[in-house]
Amino acid sequence: MEALLTRHLDATTPLNLAAYQAIGGYCSLSAAFDLKPEKIIETVEAADLRGRGGAGFSCGLKWRLRGADAPSPRYLICNLDESEPGTFKDRYLLYGGPHQIIEAVIVSAYALQAERAFIFVRGEYAKGGHSLNQAIQEAETAGLLGSSICGSGFNLQIEVHLSGGRYICGEETAQINAIEGKRPNPRPKIPRPSTHGLWGQPTTTNNVETLVNIPHILLNGADWFRSLGVNGGCGPKLFCVSGKVRHSGLFELPCGTPAGELIFEHAGGLDEGRTLLGFLPGGASTAFLLPEHLDLPMDFDPVAKVGSRLGTGSLIVLDDSTCPVEFTLNLMRFFARESCGFCTPCRDGLPYLAQILTAIASGEGHADDLALLDELCATVASQSFCAFAPGAVMPLISSIQCFHTHYEQHVTNGHCPFDTTTQGER
Repeated sequence: MEALLTRHLDATTPLNLAAYQAIGGYCSLSAAFDLKPEKIIETVEAADLRGRGGAGFSCGLKWRLRGADAPSPRYLICNLDESEPGTFKDRYLLYGGPHQIIEAVIVSAYALQAERAFIFVRGEYAKGGHSLNQAIQEAETAGLLGSSICGSGFNLQIEVHLSGGRYICGEETAQINAIEGKRPNPRPKIPRPSTHGLWGQPTTTNNVETLVNIPHILLNGADWFRSLGVNGGCGPKLFCVSGKVRHSGLFELPCGTPAGELIFEHAGGLDEGRTLLGFLPGGASTAFLLPEHLDLPMDFDPVAKVGSRLGTGSLIVLDDSTCPVEFTLNLMRFFARESCGFCTPCRDGLPYLAQILTAIASGEGHADDLALLDELCATVASQSFCAFAPGAVMPLISSIQCFHTHYEQHVTNGHCPFDTTTQGER
């Protein structure tokens, strides 16, 4: 498949407006303004574009949930608060193609009839946020933003909101609170942001990778987009591969590409003499998959059927030199630190899980610790306020299931069964 979303990215010198327009940039605006917003939503729904930020929810259906008679003002949020360990795809889009993002936001805002849009950027991506602001100014000067864009009568204001930090800001309702200047705690699930979001008004939030597909769908059609996928997948997908592979990186491939192809062809496979222990398929908050899953299409439904999630499409690979207990402990320390502290199961439960794991990893665990971990994970996942904690414990639950022998050896032998000196050299 020819690169579509990354074909012109250059993180060193992003394309300015003139260069971007020279390769067809902003052509989708005239195509969009020739259509009624409802027709655009129908096309996106027919393309079966699913959210690339983690949940995999239908983009077209999400837009439709706002309702055609939603009151004004309406808002669109482009979520670029990429903070999932092992995930770096949105960073490439931000640093390499700010005008691509702006074009996608304009077309999507028109479809939603949103008068104001926010691009919520991770705090550590401040340089990229600055590039976005420069690109916004270029677009405004050229009449591509602001009042009656391209004479269409559609008005749009885009603002870049640089996050103050914390992983929880990537959660939809916490992000809304952050934009409003409040503490970024998640909100209750009802009422939904589609009807009561920013300042109580209809608000739609989409991941940046999701949105940059929209202009291409408008220009080429729903059938074309679906045809780009393989093994039942639809469209292109940005995959990150990191961990114990020869060539970590970002790969734009058809959605549905098998995991084994990603790891052993595009990422170069493992170092000589090493074997695959397992991998996380969608970033840090997904369940482990094993070598038996290498033929699995990296698409939302196939991955869900085997008990994990495609998430952000970011594979983190472990080989047989990696201690899965230490690896999982590293993730749990991250999630414990990043809890917003709003609810007790998450605020207190995640640090407790990290504490027990620390004891096991250091050889001070007890025989009943594994059962205690299972019990605590179930409590944290079922009793927490938002989806943060269930995602945080998912790799731990699956790690115990997939690598139970390693945990038992830590407890029984009082030390890690791996050669830590070798690990340090690698």
